[in-house]
Amino acid sequence: MPQIRVKLGLNQGLVVPLENREIIIGRDPSSDLPLNHDSPASRRHAAVFPTETGWGIRDLGSVNGTYVNGTSVTESALTVSDEISIGDAVFVFEEGNGATLTAVTPPPPAPVGSPEVQALVQQMSQRTQIITREIAKAIVGQREIVLDVLTAIISRGHVLLIGMPGLAKTTLVRTIADVLDLKFRRIQFTPDLMPSDITGTDILEVDDATGKKEYRFIKGPIFSQILLADEINRTPPKTQAALLEAMQEYRVTAAGQTFALEPPFFVLATQNPLEQEGTYPLPEAQLDRFMFSVYIDYPTEDEEETIAKVTTAAQNYTLNKVLDARAIIELQNAVRDLPISDHVVKYSVRLVRATRPADPRAPDFIKKWIHCGAGPRAAQYLLLAAKARAVIDGRLLVTTNDVRSIARPVLRHRMFTNFTADSEGMDTDKIVQRLLEAVAEPGEKDY
Repeated sequence: MPQIRVKLGLNQGLVVPLENREIIIGRDPSSDLPLNHDSPASRRHAAVFPTETGWGIRDLGSVNGTYVNGTSVTESALTVSDEISIGDAVFVFEEGNGATLTAVTPPPPAPVGSPEVQALVQQMSQRTQIITREIAKAIVGQREIVLDVLTAIISRGHVLLIGMPGLAKTTLVRTIADVLDLKFRRIQFTPDLMPSDITGTDILEVDDATGKKEYRFIKGPIFSQILLADEINRTPPKTQAALLEAMQEYRVTAAGQTFALEPPFFVLATQNPLEQEGTYPLPEAQLDRFMFSVYIDYPTEDEEETIAKVTTAAQNYTLNKVLDARAIIELQNAVRDLPISDHVVKYSVRLVRATRPADPRAPDFIKKWIHCGAGPRAAQYLLLAAKARAVIDGRLLVTTNDVRSIARPVLRHRMFTNFTADSEGMDTDKIVQRLLEAVAEPGEKDY
């Protein structure tokens, strides 16, 4: 049975058997062979149809034309191995073997105990050191910050960076994107930024040949792999909320359609302290989407001297690529599949529940200083980040020490202090530290 195979474009590798009916190719999602929504092709671009002697292709009045073996055609017969070019997609007309509608799918992830996964995890320790050295070419200090960001990336989480202007937050994100060889886009959040400036917008497109008008969606900067939301709290909550679906569902709904984001998708937002003028506090729902909240403090005196010296001279370093998208996805799968003991799970849940003033096990200082504690997502992120720390260290064993090492960036923005804490100078960092000292690990009686 003849068939059309997608050689390049959306659903690459897809095979459509040609039965005795017409096949429509175009940007319209209802087409038999749909194209990328941002393709330069028309909505109903061309049709593959049966003839008395075989199969043919007909252009349906498209703007950019239909090409067979590089030649523009209005209507043409198809022979085996003909290549059809439409917009940015390429199809091949084949004899076929009676195959059904299929698509190329990646192989299932290897089991955690397999030699492949063990080798991947063991290599990660060395890769972490290489990544740190590469980033150090452009960033002085901030090793803990780099480790936190890397932890979040391989955990499939997002990071909120908080610090005063001029602390190289933007430079850090751009450098990480270069070292990890990911598609990077930056959005400068301003008071007049609109949600469509992030997700994309519809434009009116006119077909010069037919005069037909139709709206076409143009993707916004959110369609990237690392998105820098620079100074996210300088725009109103309405615009901040444009990131919510992308951060949680890894997709964007716009113009009545849903578009998947290319993995690995990661949001790294920077925020100026709320005490500064022109800032809007992030809603709790937005804060909860971030796995980590990371504070960037002023550098030490020695580091500041180095920064002043290096940044005022000619920059001639070259950043080497250490990880790519495929390797990061493999690491993310390894993190998700890494086994974890009930002991670590119980300890993580106990930590989170201890942040809630109404919980019977909550320490007295929590009831005194906190008016709202962390939700269930905090326990999920504690475990995922602890797994990621083990992978970064080249280990397959997750311990409670891994949980303690990431408790502060996971919990600090999920606990909200009351007036008593503010008046006594207690912030969430100090409270998390006291919590780690007060909450005991599970004992024999807990099993």
